[in-house]
Amino acid sequence: MAIATEEQMVVDKVAKKLYIGGEWRDASGGATLEVIDPATEEPLCEIADGTPEDAMAALDAAVETQREWGATPPNDRAGILWKAFEALMERADELALLMTLEMGKPVAESKAEIVYAADFFRWFSGEALRIDGNYKQFANGTSRVLVMKQPVGPSLMITPWNFPMAMGTRKVGPAIAAGCTIVMKPAQQTPLSMLALGQILEDAGLPGGVFNILTTSSSSKTTGPLIQDPRLRKLSFTGSTEVGRKLIEASAQNVLRTSMELGGNAPFLIFEDADLDAAVEGALLAKMRNIGEACTAANRFHVSEPVREEFQRRLGERMGALKVGRGTEEDVKVGPLIDQPSREKVAELVQDALDKGAARVVGGEIPDGRGYFYPPTVLGGVPDDARVLHEEIFGPVAPVTTFESEEDAIARANDTEYGLVAYVFTRDIKRAIRVCEGLETGMVGLNQGMVSNAGAPFGGVKQSGIGREGGKEGLEEFLETKYVAVNL
Repeated sequence: MAIATEEQMVVDKVAKKLYIGGEWRDASGGATLEVIDPATEEPLCEIADGTPEDAMAALDAAVETQREWGATPPNDRAGILWKAFEALMERADELALLMTLEMGKPVAESKAEIVYAADFFRWFSGEALRIDGNYKQFANGTSRVLVMKQPVGPSLMITPWNFPMAMGTRKVGPAIAAGCTIVMKPAQQTPLSMLALGQILEDAGLPGGVFNILTTSSSSKTTGPLIQDPRLRKLSFTGSTEVGRKLIEASAQNVLRTSMELGGNAPFLIFEDADLDAAVEGALLAKMRNIGEACTAANRFHVSEPVREEFQRRLGERMGALKVGRGTEEDVKVGPLIDQPSREKVAELVQDALDKGAARVVGGEIPDGRGYFYPPTVLGGVPDDARVLHEEIFGPVAPVTTFESEEDAIARANDTEYGLVAYVFTRDIKRAIRVCEGLETGMVGLNQGMVSNAGAPFGGVKQSGIGREGGKEGLEEFLETKYVAVNL
């Protein structure tokens, strides 16, 4: 399937090179890698395939620039972020099309992500002006305590393919606001959005060397030496818990400061007194946002038995009616998964549940034709030992099971190594508070299926991560605290 003229123009507009020290350059060995359209399995373009030498050059640039950038007036940092925010909003349509081509989600969802991504620059443009410390007396009154905040320093960022722009701005925004320099390694599958962001920040006046972009087909070979380099002060990673564990282990040698936004297994609890219409709408949003390829996606639906059958029927009808296709086509609500291994895993989890006794309410079969498509799927009567209840699905599959009581619901929700987000639907305010307090997660969606917000602290507990992104907490991740004892 040939790429359309408008689509080609959007792809052609993006720089295909590495961005190091304010210069766009080829990879040191001249190698390139293909970017594939997951809806057609056809290549969109080729970009620079960075080497370990290129990675070290990017860190060199970040280190060289750090002192000067860290001393930049907050007004200047805020102004650059605001200009970049405006540029993202002005170019939202073309950036959304670019994202759809490399990632697959429908254009309307891609545009929503661009708006969400821009909001982090808007938020942190203000936070750049609110970096403060404190001054107080020693308890005995003889001396003073001066507390100041300073930038952490050169930071390595590794972002995933599922939200190729927003996962970048959520890290880059606070780093720029705090005065940190950056080496950015975007996902191999979706580098074009990050390259476009590099051009936007360059146009917004960000000095060369502050933001460096390393595209590569080998993350471990290029970023591994950077993590071992004592000049690097911070690692911020979004991705799987499995990879996160390895990065934490590698970071231990230099006691590197880390932020880890890892996997999830989000429970969606529906009590018998819930507004079922609102619960179904919330379930669609929490499950089908980003084709289910989100760490915040509802992964398992625990429903009170009296309303289970009705909820399951309604959800199946709504999900079964969603149009599947290439994200650029009209009325398409569900695009392809990112690649063939991802689709194979989803199919494997569904088959395991069916083999163990689950019922197929809707979907569950790979369609014919090109593209990594998988239909919206609802499974009923899923047994407790089905893998789909214990592993992150990362696809448009909703397994439904039941609970017997409030205590049982909380216990089932917490029965996982993950603790990123949970969703709760009930009209009983006392129960709502009890359940929210009892859930072992970093975030809770109470009677709503969306938790993402630039002004709120995003992150999880247990094996879902370390630290927070967004809100004032997101800025703190890129600041060090220094205490000065003043003798008067």
